[in-house]
Amino acid sequence: MTEPLLQVAGLTYAYSDGTQALRGVDLAVEAGEKVGLVGQNGSGKSTLLMCVSGLFSGQGSILVEGVQLTGSRVRETRGRVGLVFQSPDDQLFMPTLADDLAFGPVNLGLDAHEVGHRVEDTAKQMGLSHLLDRPPHHLSMGQKRNAAIASVLVMHPALLLMDEPSSNLDPRSRRRLIDVLKGMNATLLIASHDLAL
Repeated sequence: MTEPLLQVAGLTYAYSDGTQALRGVDLAVEAGEKVGLVGQNGSGKSTLLMCVSGLFSGQGSILVEGVQLTGSRVRETRGRVGLVFQSPDDQLFMPTLADDLAFGPVNLGLDAHEVGHRVEDTAKQMGLSHLLDRPPHHLSMGQKRNAAIASVLVMHPALLLMDEPSSNLDPRSRRRLIDVLKGMNATLLIASHDLAL
């Protein structure tokens, strides 16, 4: 029996004001599995994703592909775990959409040809090819949402974490997102109120 791609054991997290967001969370997600996190606002879904991505540091154990997510080991998993934030404005920061999509692959050390190939393919997959030269802050909210998703998909993560990925999407973009997610081999952990995902 193989070990799960993601293993969370006894994860606890409290915010600086003392608010307990997570208490004793245990979770195992197998490679290729698609898992939805459903719960009320404030139930800890986003906090769990932030902990699994390594952005928040809780107490307990998080293993991604067998690597303990602590301190210096977080860097080892950066290219393998992708997080789509709840707000695309927290994710998009470069002068053009093409630059945003290239940022991750460039920082992984991929050569220019591979970066260009990934940017073009991912933009096409998400219906963004015609927007590559546009500044992200000039995009509509739905376009920004798709751009934020694309900026993570371009990394080809083994584990994809998504926080409310279908919010602000029109019906066509929502359908495209569902189709893209169904066709992915990556392991997915999605926090959403949209049960169709």
